[in-house]
Amino acid sequence: MPRYLPIVNPSEFYQRSGQPNAMPVLTSNYPAARPGESTLMTTPERVGALPTYTGRGVTIAFIDSGFYPHRDLKGRIKSYVDATTDNITEPKYINTSIAYSWHGMMTSVIGCGDGATSGGLYKGVAYNAEVVLIKISSPRNWVKEADILRGLEWVQRNHKRLNIRVVNLSVGGDYVSYDSQNALHIVIRRLVAEGVTVIAAAGNRPVNHLYPPASSAAAITVGGVDDNNSRERSDWRLYGHNYGLAYDGNSKPDLVSPARWIASPIMPGTPVAWEAFWVGPFLGATPDHPVRELINSGKASRAMTKLFGTHSSEDLLTALQAKAYQHKLIDAHHQHVDGTSVAAPIVSAVVAQLLEARPTLSPAEIKAVLLKTAKRLEHQPSDRQGAGVMDAAGAVNAVFEKGNP
Repeated sequence: MPRYLPIVNPSEFYQRSGQPNAMPVLTSNYPAARPGESTLMTTPERVGALPTYTGRGVTIAFIDSGFYPHRDLKGRIKSYVDATTDNITEPKYINTSIAYSWHGMMTSVIGCGDGATSGGLYKGVAYNAEVVLIKISSPRNWVKEADILRGLEWVQRNHKRLNIRVVNLSVGGDYVSYDSQNALHIVIRRLVAEGVTVIAAAGNRPVNHLYPPASSAAAITVGGVDDNNSRERSDWRLYGHNYGLAYDGNSKPDLVSPARWIASPIMPGTPVAWEAFWVGPFLGATPDHPVRELINSGKASRAMTKLFGTHSSEDLLTALQAKAYQHKLIDAHHQHVDGTSVAAPIVSAVVAQLLEARPTLSPAEIKAVLLKTAKRLEHQPSDRQGAGVMDAAGAVNAVFEKGNP
């Protein structure tokens, strides 16, 4: 936590001052590709997900560097697993390490958060799914293939007990491998054979090679698309993700999913969270009120004064704006993020919808319907997009069509 804690929320200060509509304007023109637009699409809106299915009754395991028991997951964390060593435990409480908990918090909430922090706005596609959170970073806070393997082997031993139907892997291995006997490739094959669908992020470098687990032929490997925060497909471009071949010679990724402008919670207790606490209320606020009044009133923390100095009101507004862009702020509690690490849990969430709609679907059937319904992007390299952009609604509708699957 910051050394000097805020005494009062800025918006609360203006309410007390009798000027609730007098907060200074701080425009949030996100995304930068569409100047003047201030509304970031929600994830369900971005992928066109059907609201009928929300992942109810489905359990997704997230294997990641660490986690935080975020409010948006409250009541649906089925188990927390500490797999940082061979002495794997299921502690009652999450022991958080801020530096290495943000990534797993981000992926799990993007896929399955219920939007409680945002009044239901920034919820995931599978906001009723239960989650198993598996921390795999080593005691030195590294994530190596051995750590990923340890987490996957735990899932293999426990998926029936916890009814895990989906595994999300937003982590990558150490070296390129085309060996079908690579340990990660083997355990993923076994999981898929036992009815668990495995989703793997492709990676965030626009190069022609993949690392396990993304190179697994049995996994659904997810690349990214940058939709420019628009439903107009003419605005869409591929994200700069890894691509290449799986060990069986087939092209990867299998499909692509939104990988940019994705709303994500800010990690509580971090400097970013503290700065967002102060900057957030100014986003999109009413103009013509001097920002300095807030600081000079003594209601702000000394840390904020130290952070922004003694600028004029106009200069301070510029400084606040710079902070908003630096942290990609949406509001006081959310920022937008990018990467195939966030594209993967969006696919995992849609898989949860499919399983809620038809629980008997096998991993092979799920993969088939996702690839069949995906829509290719014109004028984009075919070897980098697989079957194309995931069609969330099309996939769910397809499982009810005669003869499918």
